[in-house]
Amino acid sequence: MKIRNSLLTLALVMGLAGAAQAADLVRKVDSFDLVADQSGSMMMKMEGSKMTKAAGAKQVLTSIVEALPDLGWQSSTHTVAPASTVTAYNFFDRAIMKKGLAGLKTEGQIFGKLTPMGDGLHALSAEYANMARPTAVVLASDGASNTGIDPVAEVVTIYQNQPGLCFHVVSFADTEEGQAVLDKIAGLKDCSVSVKGSDLLADQKALNQFVADVFYGEGVEDALVLHGVNFAFNSYALDAKAQGVLDEAAAVLKEKKVHVTLEGWTDYIGSDAYNKKLSQNRASAVKAYLVEQGVPASNITAVGMGKSFKFDNATEEGRYLNRRVEFIFN
Repeated sequence: MKIRNSLLTLALVMGLAGAAQAADLVRKVDSFDLVADQSGSMMMKMEGSKMTKAAGAKQVLTSIVEALPDLGWQSSTHTVAPASTVTAYNFFDRAIMKKGLAGLKTEGQIFGKLTPMGDGLHALSAEYANMARPTAVVLASDGASNTGIDPVAEVVTIYQNQPGLCFHVVSFADTEEGQAVLDKIAGLKDCSVSVKGSDLLADQKALNQFVADVFYGEGVEDALVLHGVNFAFNSYALDAKAQGVLDEAAAVLKEKKVHVTLEGWTDYIGSDAYNKKLSQNRASAVKAYLVEQGVPASNITAVGMGKSFKFDNATEEGRYLNRRVEFIFN
């Protein structure tokens, strides 16, 4: 029996036809950093435009923040040349990130200012060590670098020391040398996405595609949420409502004789390690109850998934809905 048919069969038999969702957005990365080049060359006008390259980078990065769905990212914003923190690493907050980006310079000294892009990336590397993996770094730059560490060599070093991190490039290069630097950075890993900043400024569809390519994907949701099988905070006890729902599920599982994986989830409060254990206890509690109702233990796998961001953790209701167990048919 195919997964989708099994999901719909169980949903229909239990009167939960709306519970099996056709699609969901899935994070490709757990954290990201937006990096704006603030060097002197970025204060020059874009070719054929009255806008400086720095202004273009600011607009593109702001548009990325506006286009991002809130899937529970952890994020930060920095500059290079010079290196500075614009928005400190924390859970993604659209308003805070936009406020930080609004303060980026778009005009400034052009000539007689050295551009230490590699040094700036080196300074940021210590910040990346503490970011949740996988991590995306979006670099908006013209590729100019005329002093200090070679930026390509620095990215190589970051990759060697920090697995699970990937640089993506938004190019505002107007010289062959600058574009060559950015192409080399983008060419270091297959995960990298490289685009021209002018294309993202001109076409909202292109920007949306870049955001999707870097940050998330859309896929079939092969999980059934049994509404009512939720847990109190810091608990894996099944209440009477959950037991009633599981009684119906057990009857269907015994009849259909299919294998099911139970995925336990928590809200986002607490450490990753603690929530991983709690989510396993929740999945195991549901398995134990189903076995008590006559479902063969060999037909059930219980897995703790840890923190969930499927529902809005900023609200009490969302956190309650995240404290759940989902059914996935194998």
